[in-house]
Amino acid sequence: MTTNPLAGTVALVAGATRGAGRGIAVELGAAGATVYCTGRSTRARRSEYDRPETVEDTADLVTAAGGTGVAVPTDHLVPEQVARLVDRIDADHGRLDVVVNDIFGGDLLTEWDTPVWEHDLAAGLHLLRLAVDTHLVTARYAFPLLIRRPGGLVVEVTDGTAAYNAEHYRLNVYYDLAKIAPIRLARSWAHELGPHGATAVAVTPGWLRSEAMLDGYGVTEENWRDACAGQPHFAISESPRLVGRGVAALAADPDRARWQGASTSSGDLAREYDLTDLDGSRPDAWRYVVEVQDAGRPADTTGYR
Repeated sequence: MTTNPLAGTVALVAGATRGAGRGIAVELGAAGATVYCTGRSTRARRSEYDRPETVEDTADLVTAAGGTGVAVPTDHLVPEQVARLVDRIDADHGRLDVVVNDIFGGDLLTEWDTPVWEHDLAAGLHLLRLAVDTHLVTARYAFPLLIRRPGGLVVEVTDGTAAYNAEHYRLNVYYDLAKIAPIRLARSWAHELGPHGATAVAVTPGWLRSEAMLDGYGVTEENWRDACAGQPHFAISESPRLVGRGVAALAADPDRARWQGASTSSGDLAREYDLTDLDGSRPDAWRYVVEVQDAGRPADTTGYR
């Protein structure tokens, strides 16, 4: 991309505290955007997810990357908070060009490979509220500002492409629904926003080296390959910045309407827009998962990154 292709662009990344949301916010900033970063974990108070990353830290990273990061602590399950957030963006800029819905935070509520009759009901229902209700509340208040000008972009972030999730049960019914819902929401937004000149896309990263994933394997971004000794397929993993670069490229693409209603991945976007991860590689995780990992083949990323 050219230098600062998103200069003058105003973006909202809902769920920007960590992981893919942080990576997307930072790369939008690196492209010159003003990015409103929301989440519940702040320097004053952690959310129920109980991680050290904060929304203020993300905003600082956006600014350091070359954009303007604005931290607005927001619980997207509370309509009044989201309404105030959008009112602030409107007052500050009178426009909103990009909305990224990355809110989830339900991993700790998931009982992996557990049937519905054994899974904690309250935890499962709360997981769905975090995964679906937050996106609906955000859309309700953000979309009127988004469609004030034609050309807006909505990105629904999930785990898995439409093709993969259609053929694979994702660990339990609550998680399965949580990861299919954003794909369907992107199609719904395409139907509702298309007549107003806006584009909606569902995007999934690959095997994401989020802060929690790195901690789980006892590695850092600098030595992440050490984790491959215990989990060889981790070799296909990617930093959160790869999906961020893909979303930034989408936002800067004047022909982005060709993606209307699509489900795509960080690997697809990297190939389409000639992008690489921080290490200069181009991991194509979802093709690898199907052709190598799920096929029971030995870990080998040759031809996949």
